[in-house]
Amino acid sequence: MVAEKEGLGPHRSRPPQLQEPLRQSKRTRKQVSDGFTVKAMMKNTVVKGPPAAGAFKERPTKPTAFRKFYERGDFPIALEHDTKGNKIAWKVEIEKLDYHHYLPLFFDGLCEMQFPYEFFARQGIHDMLEHGGNKILPVIPQLIMPIKNALNLRNQQVICITLKVLQHLVLSADMVGEALVPYYRQILPIFNIFKNKNVNSGDGIDYSQQKRENIGDLIQETLEAFERYGGEDAYINIKYVVPTYQSCLLN
Repeated sequence: MVAEKEGLGPHRSRPPQLQEPLRQSKRTRKQVSDGFTVKAMMKNTVVKGPPAAGAFKERPTKPTAFRKFYERGDFPIALEHDTKGNKIAWKVEIEKLDYHHYLPLFFDGLCEMQFPYEFFARQGIHDMLEHGGNKILPVIPQLIMPIKNALNLRNQQVICITLKVLQHLVLSADMVGEALVPYYRQILPIFNIFKNKNVNSGDGIDYSQQKRENIGDLIQETLEAFERYGGEDAYINIKYVVPTYQSCLLN
């Protein structure tokens, strides 16, 4: 009787308790797997995307023969400071140089990105092409591998310098443009990769166009120079390697 008065009896009604919904104790973890595997078809599995192809990734540079010859003092050149900037002081007349020996070495220096190697290689090439005349055409086969190595570095600065050198090379002497046609398949694949890599600045000012450092525009200019001076077979060979190129002569 005492227990019932105190409210401890077995028949006393208790207030109803609200039952909370059962929560999942552990969240299902999604596992990552490679594509085209049995594991990729299982439940709660996320398939990894393909790895980056690395088409625009820069390649490491290797020691060049140009740097070796320059440090050894084999080049008849010196650095001259002028009011307009630096320029090369040639110790001999450029027309008397052995182009079969020196021109491929200077083209090998296109891979350089450090001063003064980069400056000497670039300026030396332009000086030799300007005064070369008939000596340039027989050396063309020896220039292909240095050009290909420079382009394959996929460094935008090196590619822009190489493209300007190629434009100067085509204009430097007669028949040079036609002599380059058989080597398009070695030179132009990098053109096809970077052809559409233009700077989209919207309404802003793209100063790289004034400095001629926009890689997409330089590639277009170089391909048009190849077509103009490469003879009648130039366009077909360019189109084979760079399918998106449109002729500047036929249209």
